[in-house]
Amino acid sequence: MIQNITMPQLGESVTEGTIERWLVKVGDSINKYDPLAEVNTDKVQAEIPSSFSGVIKEILVDEGQTLPVGAVVCTIQITNHNELPASPQPKKSNVSAAILNAGAHKPLPKIDETMPKRELREPKAKARYSPAVLRLAAEHNIDLESVQGTGLEGRITRKDLLAMIESKEQRVNEIATAPLEQPQRVQKKYETERQEIVSQVGDLEIPITNIRRTIANNMVRSKQEVPHAWMMMEVDVTELVAYRDAIKDEFKAKEGYNLTYFAFFVKAVAQALKEFPMMNATWAGDKIIQKKDIHMSIAVATDDELFVPVIKHVDEKSIKGIAREIHELSQLARAKKLRTEHVSGGTFTINNTGSFGSIQSMGIINYPQAAILQVESIVKKPVVISGNMFAVRDIVNICLSLDHRVLDGLICGKFLKRVKDILEKTNKSATSVY
Repeated sequence: MIQNITMPQLGESVTEGTIERWLVKVGDSINKYDPLAEVNTDKVQAEIPSSFSGVIKEILVDEGQTLPVGAVVCTIQITNHNELPASPQPKKSNVSAAILNAGAHKPLPKIDETMPKRELREPKAKARYSPAVLRLAAEHNIDLESVQGTGLEGRITRKDLLAMIESKEQRVNEIATAPLEQPQRVQKKYETERQEIVSQVGDLEIPITNIRRTIANNMVRSKQEVPHAWMMMEVDVTELVAYRDAIKDEFKAKEGYNLTYFAFFVKAVAQALKEFPMMNATWAGDKIIQKKDIHMSIAVATDDELFVPVIKHVDEKSIKGIAREIHELSQLARAKKLRTEHVSGGTFTINNTGSFGSIQSMGIINYPQAAILQVESIVKKPVVISGNMFAVRDIVNICLSLDHRVLDGLICGKFLKRVKDILEKTNKSATSVY
């Protein structure tokens, strides 16, 4: 019996996914729960597990193709009939059948032999391009739909693109060496064509990933819908720095991961959120929802992508526990192994912009949360302490962006002041990392 494997829903609001890489091929024997393909969504990168044991019968989706949740991606011939699912009961869904079945593999319609020959048309197949062709087209800004392929069934080959690139370069040289005594209209034509060709040959077109597109969409939505306000406070973290620096080597040797300044900041914010629960809220149109649990979103950047994994129930964790989760989530993000449960459910975001040397910034709120806190770089500054005495102190700016529909300056000022107080009282005698 043949069973379909469909695109899973890898998040609460995820509606589609992109097949990044197939891990199996037609004819492979697989066991139940074996990974079939790597999938990239706007929230997470994950694997599609097999729901059955059997043999891969057909792969219906190319690498790089984006499909809606529920679309069939491959079929499996079942070898263990005990694994066959029971007949599912129909369930309500707010997703139309047309969307769910989009991209599903269906046989071509039968051709009526009685129809006039001039009306017989093969459906236009979706273009397929090899990775080499896609890479070359991106490097040279070539619109593949404008290329006439010479490969099998009209497919575009690498040779087709190389020929087009060579032709463009020859034309650029021809224009560049055109005699100056040409008529004005000819020179104007050359200049226009030169600008068009040079921009196509010289520019680099970078494809937009699902993650980058989602970040862009969320940022636009946040700025369009959320009335942002902003405030900042300076915090003297001299004692915190001295405490952390004194124990960091021993901590690393004992625990196996770093004790970062960021863990102290996350702990302080979590404690302040418990005392000011309205900061842990979201706008819901006709009401404000104050979240019961405190789940801290933290921004983690890789070389070319940004992820926002979540530390769940952060207020219940010690500084050591927070440091461990920061380490583990960062490792998963850089290895592109974050799953849905790692990135969902965040109620407040804290961003360590200081790791890049920033000393002041205005964060865009992580929609639909009500606020985001930027922790800036710790710098040494001369500060007036007692009387007219000066001292060099470790100072950090903490910058809060807030949704003015949910929050106002009074509560945010009190919240930020509380975070400041906690951080300035963090020291060896008053604070334990365990």
